[in-house]
Amino acid sequence: MESAISRRSFLRGKSLSDKTTTVVIRPPGADLNTFSQLCTDCDACHSICPEGIISVDPAGRPFLDFTQGACTFCGECTSACPTDALNKDRLANWSWKARIKPNCWSLNAITCRMCQDTCEEAAIGFKLKTGGCAEPVIDLAQCTGCGGCVSVCPADAVEFFQNTDQQKEDVA
Repeated sequence: MESAISRRSFLRGKSLSDKTTTVVIRPPGADLNTFSQLCTDCDACHSICPEGIISVDPAGRPFLDFTQGACTFCGECTSACPTDALNKDRLANWSWKARIKPNCWSLNAITCRMCQDTCEEAAIGFKLKTGGCAEPVIDLAQCTGCGGCVSVCPADAVEFFQNTDQQKEDVA
């Protein structure tokens, strides 16, 4: 028997057929090649994060939870880390960037520009299309990967990926 989708899930763009994989974003300063060997699950980074966006996964490893807010890249987590799992020298190598998913309200003819309004770097803009829709466009050179656009998106339409190319990304 197939269960019905809730109104909340519908409005957030989720359906029964969604088969998304969760991307784990480690705190800034993490080297993804050595992080799992160096992190001792001490909880220091989680406890000190002034933004409260570092959470702990079921295995006890820290990750960024952008649904709680944006990262300011203050470096407090790297300073608190007793090992080299998080290192302040690697903060500049942050390669995570935002991408808009197809369930974005604006792409589906519902007026919304919450991500643009929240983006302090002005990395998110909208290109008007015929028929009244506006297509979100992310300037990857401007996007810091702070995650501020995630918590304000009513459709859960922002995801992150690692990118080393500095380019503009047109969504549609």
